[in-house]
Amino acid sequence: MGRPRILWFRHGLRFHDNPALLDAIQPFQEEEENNKGIQLLPIFIFDGETAGTSLVGYNRMAFLLQSLSDLDEGFRKLGGRLLLFKGDPSSIFRKLHEELGIAMISFEQDCEPIWKDRDQKVAKMCQDLGIICNERVSHTLWTPQDVIQANGGVPPLTFKMFMYISDVVGKPLRPVPNPDWTNVRFPQIPSNLATELNLWETIPHPEDFGVFPEPERSLKHLEWIGGETQALQKLKDRLNVEAEAFQKGIYLPNQASPDLLGPPSSLSAYLRFGCLSVRRFYWDLHDLFNSTNPGANLGEAPHITSQLIWREYFYTMSVKNPKYAQMKENIICLNIPWEKNPNAATIEAWKKGLTGFPLVDAAMRQLLAEGWLHHTLRNTVAGFLTRGVLWISWEVGLEHFLKYLLDADWSVCAGNWMWVSSSAFEQLLDTSKCCCPVAMANRLDPTGEYVKRYIPELKNLPQEFIHEPWKMPMELQEKLKCIIGVNYPAPIVNLKEASDRNLEAMQRLRDSLIARGAPKDGPPHCRPSNNAEILAFFRVPHPEMP
Repeated sequence: MGRPRILWFRHGLRFHDNPALLDAIQPFQEEEENNKGIQLLPIFIFDGETAGTSLVGYNRMAFLLQSLSDLDEGFRKLGGRLLLFKGDPSSIFRKLHEELGIAMISFEQDCEPIWKDRDQKVAKMCQDLGIICNERVSHTLWTPQDVIQANGGVPPLTFKMFMYISDVVGKPLRPVPNPDWTNVRFPQIPSNLATELNLWETIPHPEDFGVFPEPERSLKHLEWIGGETQALQKLKDRLNVEAEAFQKGIYLPNQASPDLLGPPSSLSAYLRFGCLSVRRFYWDLHDLFNSTNPGANLGEAPHITSQLIWREYFYTMSVKNPKYAQMKENIICLNIPWEKNPNAATIEAWKKGLTGFPLVDAAMRQLLAEGWLHHTLRNTVAGFLTRGVLWISWEVGLEHFLKYLLDADWSVCAGNWMWVSSSAFEQLLDTSKCCCPVAMANRLDPTGEYVKRYIPELKNLPQEFIHEPWKMPMELQEKLKCIIGVNYPAPIVNLKEASDRNLEAMQRLRDSLIARGAPKDGPPHCRPSNNAEILAFFRVPHPEMP
């Protein structure tokens, strides 16, 4: 047998379309000549950061551990197991090399700058010890650095320019073949070394990391299960829906009619953890479209993979910007004068779903209960926190989403928050109208069924008051045992006053930027090319604030 290779899992938690895996089981020339098998050590390391575990709620930690369990089951069928260590990756790899003589460490690229120090440290260790350090791109459709280089060394500032540059770079690569395990063997870790390196004997639980269920989990209606097995089945289900829509000439069916109550068709959580290859999803959709519509010109239709391209755009915008997830020193973000000392109780009310606005509260409770929100609800609660109502910095919302949202990754989640708060990805505070939580509730949840699902205090309210319970006569409140301000909170702000105040503040800021030469010569923040891009991003038109 040759020297062992390490396959280091971080986000790419799958077997399919995994070029780093294929490289790890590709024989070296001397091994081919001597007909030796490959020794593979598949490893995941809990270092307090990898896969977003530095800030994590119960649902997201459970999803990660389920994904690792699914991988482990796959390796056990092959005669091995997924090795789960706890500690610093470089220290663990160095010790494994001292004891076993590691030949290669192969891993999928994590392009975001938050992982740069970790990966550079491992690369330096490999260089010092003569270990092959093999990094492959498969978490993104394109290599972000290639897109940046093709754009003259800077990220494209507009989505339209990103689309143009990505066309220059070329189509995304097709998925690589599934691995051939014929000559792969899985060596055992000596027991003394396993103890020294904190090797987990079984898949841990969230509680083992001090992560416990939120009280709101009692409201859970939807159970997300992590892992490649689930991801591929959900991809199959999604393609069936898309095929039926394509045959009817409908594109983006999951966006056309938002359904807050039905099972979501989104695959974003599986993409975020790499249980599903983004290239597999992209090419399966394109191939399905071509087979369903022979001779059709995809360029003339709404882009069927537009949300995957937005994901790519946000990744590319972040790779050279370590301050991307904050306002200060973030070169693409407007410095909006948010509330300097926001009331802690107000922030807590937003986080816990106790603002007195039922749609907002139902959404925030669903987030805690299930780790998921429909994108229209994400936009609603984000607009409410920031420029729409509370005038609190988007950084507060980003931190909360990164902890609890299953599919929240650093680049895409921060990009979304900057956009919704008008801090970036907008021409110049041009989205002057804000999303009204009451108007949006009447549009998305006309019967109040969604609100009643997640706010049991309001389950007996008649439809006419479900989205504005503070308008109920006191006699009715007493009869329904739902006293506003006692059984359910009164609104924490006057909606009209907050809206007027915020619109005035946004206008003042816009005027000051124009006086400084914006948008042509103003701050170099990101901005879309036109209104169509805004509509494509938000998925549904936003009602105006009354």
